[in-house]
Amino acid sequence: MGYSPSPTPRTYSPTGAETDAGPAVQGTVQPPLPVKMVIAGGFGVGKTTSVASISEITPLTTEASITSVSADVDDLAHTPYKATTTVAMDFGCITIDPTLKLYLFGTPGQERFKFMWDDLVQGALGALVIVDTRRMDDCYVAVDYFEDKGIPFAVGVNHFEGEVRHTIDEVRWALDVEERVPLFTFDARDRGSVRDALLTVLKVALARTAA
Repeated sequence: MGYSPSPTPRTYSPTGAETDAGPAVQGTVQPPLPVKMVIAGGFGVGKTTSVASISEITPLTTEASITSVSADVDDLAHTPYKATTTVAMDFGCITIDPTLKLYLFGTPGQERFKFMWDDLVQGALGALVIVDTRRMDDCYVAVDYFEDKGIPFAVGVNHFEGEVRHTIDEVRWALDVEERVPLFTFDARDRGSVRDALLTVLKVALARTAA
């Protein structure tokens, strides 16, 4: 059986440009630095979708079917077609450039699974908090959590069906987050949009460590 080399991996520079990793130079090649990043937010805001959109490997998910037992617990008013929910975590990874690789951990969104967050965020460089403007109350827990932990984070307002019900200034006021916390709109279904969101978190985290 002949050997068929795998396709050249795609990587992203810190500026967001997509490049070819290319052949290794002669000599020792150091593996990319592993960096842990968390994607958090309320139930059904797009965490699993974000990980699946950007991951260069088949993402690991721990989803369970939503049943009538949780009907009084999980609000499906704005997500009527959602049939599963994350009960532990989502996991994926993306190579930013030959020197840096992000390992992505998506948290479960429901309040009853919050006890797992401390384990998931341990060692994380930063976090992306995803917001659904139709359910602003659901993201307060995540924002407060990362503020209390002192973990650098950015807030991404996810486009649902192309709809954002409030302006960025209104969202910032509602969340009561400082001006130094980046707040932007993005689309969890779009690879490039998720990439830009993660690069924003990375820049915030690196700036914090350099301060």
